[in-house]
Amino acid sequence: MKQRPNNAAFKFLALVLAYFFLASVNAGSQVTPKDMTATESLISSLNLRESKDSSSTFNNWRPIKKVVIWGDSKIGNRFKESFSGIEFVHGNDVHKTKEALQGADAFIGYCIPQLFEDSFKVTWIHSMAVGVENCINSETVQKLAPTLSNAQRLSGPEIAEHAIGLMFSLVRRLDQYGIAQQNQHWDRGLAPGDEKVWEIAGKTMLVVGLGGIGTETAKRAHGLGMKVIATRNSSRTGPKFVDYVGLSDELFTLAKQADIVVNTVPLTEKTTGLFGRQFFEAMKGSAYFINIARGKSVVTEELLQALESGQLAGAGLDVTDPEPLPKEHPLWTQPRVIITPHVAYRSEQLRERNILLAIENLKRFIAGEPIYSVVDINRGY
Repeated sequence: MKQRPNNAAFKFLALVLAYFFLASVNAGSQVTPKDMTATESLISSLNLRESKDSSSTFNNWRPIKKVVIWGDSKIGNRFKESFSGIEFVHGNDVHKTKEALQGADAFIGYCIPQLFEDSFKVTWIHSMAVGVENCINSETVQKLAPTLSNAQRLSGPEIAEHAIGLMFSLVRRLDQYGIAQQNQHWDRGLAPGDEKVWEIAGKTMLVVGLGGIGTETAKRAHGLGMKVIATRNSSRTGPKFVDYVGLSDELFTLAKQADIVVNTVPLTEKTTGLFGRQFFEAMKGSAYFINIARGKSVVTEELLQALESGQLAGAGLDVTDPEPLPKEHPLWTQPRVIITPHVAYRSEQLRERNILLAIENLKRFIAGEPIYSVVDINRGY
């Protein structure tokens, strides 16, 4: 069985990325005025979107008296310090949290469908995760018909950096050198020809899904000197660092131009199985595919076929279908595939961003004002 690279290979990656951070810091970054609060800076820097309507006009809106928070006591204390006259209950046990939700007006945490019952009166759910497909598809939650907001864009910086890390690992072939290091084998011939080891500047990245994460990924790629093209479902508009924005029906045409494809689409009915045989056949044989979105947006068997046949040069996968990826699954030992276990969203700053947004949204919801990052139930994100 082929061995996977150990952490040593990625120490070198960190050095490579150090250059990337210096190069990209001036690419589309925003200067935060000194008089901005942390929350205002968060909203401005990540371009968080305010709802068009006031929360007082939302379905089932009412004054909030009890809030259940999924998390530890430290998170609960942050809310207690910011509000008076509201009962806060925190926990991370499904059974106890479900009990606490009896009579609660709002829930802040991870939208786990098993937590909710038809008899509950929750009027607002704020998800501290971006993906809310399980919540949207829950019949129980649909019957409750709460306002739903989420953490869209909050994890954009770290997920984008993870995508760039996977890209560098693939084009610099660090996965192969990592295996050689495990075997204590000095092999300068792992790359058969200099053309197999790229310089990123001048290469083309296709970002599929130019939302919060896609935009952050595009910004970093542009900072490295790449040409960035993208698709989005809503319009052809995009930031100045994206050379071309196409609609979703241009996906296969744009795939032919790309050296790197990064999937950042949310999981919806339309995006389930989006990346399959037809898409991989449209890609260059020298191109790499990176998935930092959802595993089910890819047809795994057809991805494997594309890799085995040489239709793709390799893939970087933070998510898979199935997930967790079972032992002995052929993806584990597929050459030129790097797998990370759905951890792209992790960073030392994400928790604080989540808390700041949740507190701001709760303040606004109580006041009946517009809130940020409301999920469009019909679109699924």
